[in-house]
Amino acid sequence: MGGFVNRAESLSALDCLLADESGSGAVSAIAGAPGVGKTAFVVHWAHRVRDRFPDGDLYIDLGGYGPSAPLSADQALDSFLRALNVPKESIPSTVAERSSLFRSLVSGRRMLVVLDNAADTATVRPLLPGSSGCFVLITSRSSLSGLVTREGAARVTLDVLSPSDAVELLRQVIGTARVSAEPQAAARVAELCGRLPLALRVVAERAADRPGLALADLVAELEEEQHRLDSLTSSEDELSDVRAAFSWSYRALSAEMQRAFRLLGLHPGREFGTEAAMALLDSTDKRATQRLLDTLTATHLLQGVSASRYRLHDLLRTYAKERLREETSAKDQALAVRRVLSWYLLSVDAGRRAILPYLREVPLVPREQLVIPVFAQAETAMNWFEVERLNILVALDQAMDAGQYDIAWKLPVVADGFFELLSYWRDWEEIHRTGAEAARVLGDRLGEASNVFALGDADWRGGRRESAIANYECAVSYAKEADDAWLTGFSLRGLGLIHEEMGSREEARDCFEAALEVFRAGGVRRGEGLALLSLGEHAALLGHFEEAASLGAEAVRVFVEINDEWSEAWGTLPLARALTELGQGDDALEVLARAAGTFDRFKDRRSLAMTLATLGDIQHRQGDASAARSNWLSAAEFYETFGENAMGSELRAKADEGG
Repeated sequence: MGGFVNRAESLSALDCLLADESGSGAVSAIAGAPGVGKTAFVVHWAHRVRDRFPDGDLYIDLGGYGPSAPLSADQALDSFLRALNVPKESIPSTVAERSSLFRSLVSGRRMLVVLDNAADTATVRPLLPGSSGCFVLITSRSSLSGLVTREGAARVTLDVLSPSDAVELLRQVIGTARVSAEPQAAARVAELCGRLPLALRVVAERAADRPGLALADLVAELEEEQHRLDSLTSSEDELSDVRAAFSWSYRALSAEMQRAFRLLGLHPGREFGTEAAMALLDSTDKRATQRLLDTLTATHLLQGVSASRYRLHDLLRTYAKERLREETSAKDQALAVRRVLSWYLLSVDAGRRAILPYLREVPLVPREQLVIPVFAQAETAMNWFEVERLNILVALDQAMDAGQYDIAWKLPVVADGFFELLSYWRDWEEIHRTGAEAARVLGDRLGEASNVFALGDADWRGGRRESAIANYECAVSYAKEADDAWLTGFSLRGLGLIHEEMGSREEARDCFEAALEVFRAGGVRRGEGLALLSLGEHAALLGHFEEAASLGAEAVRVFVEINDEWSEAWGTLPLARALTELGQGDDALEVLARAAGTFDRFKDRRSLAMTLATLGDIQHRQGDASAARSNWLSAAEFYETFGENAMGSELRAKADEGG
């Protein structure tokens, strides 16, 4: 690995720990100051011993000292479980349950687990495998003493590089000849960089670009820079050892490059892509922006993460913000923040249009010169969201902190479907709490209604019926005030569904009929179809199957007219049940087979499981025991992957008993 030097004693400590644990598992806490090279050290060692872990590795940046709030144990476990191919529908809701599932999945496996940039022991503990076979490496600025005393973690503390190792790093970048020709000057350069790998690389790369610069002259320039900056240094200043190195390299950049470096410090996330950088820099030229980013990466002022994705080291971000305060007006900073937040809002909405085109639209913000991604397929949009999800969350926090309350209420609304479809339930609820708060600050009834409605959905899903009713009723009131038919109708329908669950059938029907009236008056066709569907299911509960089939067929026609394939398939389920009760089983099987194909294409496995179970029920009624058994067993397998073992057992029992 280029640019990595010795660390022989620390590497040996990990080698010995790995040799001594003999398959029983071990935990090592790698502590050290910022910029000392903890992550590079761990990655280097992990590459050396990769063959010792045949079952793979797990890595996560916990963001303990990044620009935004660190990842919680809950979020980190969610990422690990998804990486271990746990279906999103099967991920438990609590930290304790997630931790237990994680430990059971890695039990008996030989894996390396890297928990990078941890802030405290409380976050780390639920992420420890707790069984033999796994080796855990944790990096942190903290000593994590609690892990040492309670979990028996071996502590490895990384100090700054030794004088000889620091000079060796310079030798690797600048060249042996130059360093050997001026050994004393090279040693002084190392000292002026605090012997920190990060600062050494920044200075060395700049020096490598100036082959005619004598190292003695480099020393003089760095000492002059340090003297100029002495007034900024204090014992509590984390930049004290590296500011001169950073400043010397920064001042050598062109004005355009300096501006880019400063503004990148305003990005709210741990990493970012080229398009987000373009928004910050107010650029419409992707190639030119890519060149800027690559140049900053070559000087080690920026880190490349993957193709077209970058990261600012925490210390460099702090330095960039220091330069912002000194060299960029508050107005220009505010405009840059507004641009990047607008970019996230508009990009998320572009993704929503690709995958959920029938969800409600809200007025956004002017696009101006922003370059927004184009998503040709729903799958592309979903992949983009997974990459940007954490940035969307911290962008929402930044919008609140910056007083950009219009973006703060709109971003949760346009992102809603992504979080729901991918089962990020905790995040789904939290973004709407923030969105509702932002709308209240503005006194924006549309914004408040939009987010309170989603909180009603979250409460209903979580089994909190009374809270859901209160939120839906609040959403109806605010939506009427804002004259929004979509929100009014769907809030009324949500109330109807809860009343139906509670056995209040008259109230339920009143809500469904009111919703249908609102949808038709407002021209909300999908809402009209769903209200018809709810009325049809309500009629079926009362045994009025002719009415149920008629309403169900009408609902499906609406979905066909608006080319909403998923809703058409969903509407088929209650329609098929009504047709079966009317003795039209063949027709029911035909529409269900089409629905199953649609759900399979949409990768909606839960709806597919429901469809297969219904197919089995109808086939059994028609005397086709073999087909029924096959569909029940297929549905059971799905439910078991969701963790719904009771439903799986019920279906398997039906298959064994022939119904």
